[in-house]
Amino acid sequence: MNAFQIVSPRVTRIVEIPQPTCGPGELLLQVRLIGMCGSDLSSYLGKNKLLEYPRIPGHEISAKIIERGTGVPEVYACGTEVTVVPYTSCGVCPSCLRGRPNACRHNQTLGVQRDGALAEYLVVPWQKIILPEGLTREELVFVEPLTVGFHAVDRAQAQDNDTVLVIGCGMIGLGAIVRAGLRGARVIAADIDDVKLEIATDFGAQIVINTRNKDLHGGLLGVTDGNGPDVVIEAVGSPATYRAAIEEVAFSGRVTGIGYAADDTPVATRLIVQKELDVRGSRNATQQDFRAVVRFLGRKTLPLDRVVSRTVPLDGAGEALRDWAANPAGFTKILVELSK
Repeated sequence: MNAFQIVSPRVTRIVEIPQPTCGPGELLLQVRLIGMCGSDLSSYLGKNKLLEYPRIPGHEISAKIIERGTGVPEVYACGTEVTVVPYTSCGVCPSCLRGRPNACRHNQTLGVQRDGALAEYLVVPWQKIILPEGLTREELVFVEPLTVGFHAVDRAQAQDNDTVLVIGCGMIGLGAIVRAGLRGARVIAADIDDVKLEIATDFGAQIVINTRNKDLHGGLLGVTDGNGPDVVIEAVGSPATYRAAIEEVAFSGRVTGIGYAADDTPVATRLIVQKELDVRGSRNATQQDFRAVVRFLGRKTLPLDRVVSRTVPLDGAGEALRDWAANPAGFTKILVELSK
């Protein structure tokens, strides 16, 4: 079967690999659509420190069950359109024992620490399958990226009396905007791109700030009675945005970081102490987050077509990544179509 491989930074190719076989407790999937996100771009550029080359990317998955192994519950019927939880968990590390397998010490995410789903077929354990509940194949591919933002808002314990600032309006930031809005919070979105801020408004942001041409600090003070937001979600992964999160959050506020900064980030630790901040990381997502996103997408209220920058066949994935690298602000989501 054919697969897309990142050979080394900025080098890609289509490779032929053996088609996987379905064992006990497993399902063979025909891959329909794969979403490529900012982490895939980082892998292409050589900035993802969790990845070794060569690597087949692909962790945002829409697929169809075509074969069931022995011991698989009958509800996972052939022909069913599904998505996949792309993470592993060991069950014995401190995170797993605390009931937080999304942060497993030994996690291997598809497309990062192990080869991913950007291939014609994929085999997964049935326990990693999320059933569609009425979602289309296009909607299924958005489940995983939205879950990451959902999880970050849960980590921040956002409530209906909070003002939540989301820094970065890529797909993960948009997920955080949606979840914060569902919690009843007032949501502020910050980005450097007007188009992404328009999409953030469509996804539920009530206030937007373009930090390329507006002062973030002054803008936030103006809409929070001089206090700053109660919660800040960092969804960019840069030293500047992490510093801004610590500086702008209100006293006794909460900061949740999703983005991976390529380099260590110096922050004003005095502010963490002086403000008595809760600073938390947010990694991946839980099965509960997946179920919450599937239920929400079932409402059919999100304009998902607005975030699709380009849809390409498998052999067009390399060119799409090259174009994204040349114009990072011009892309939010690339979809790779492998089968109709």
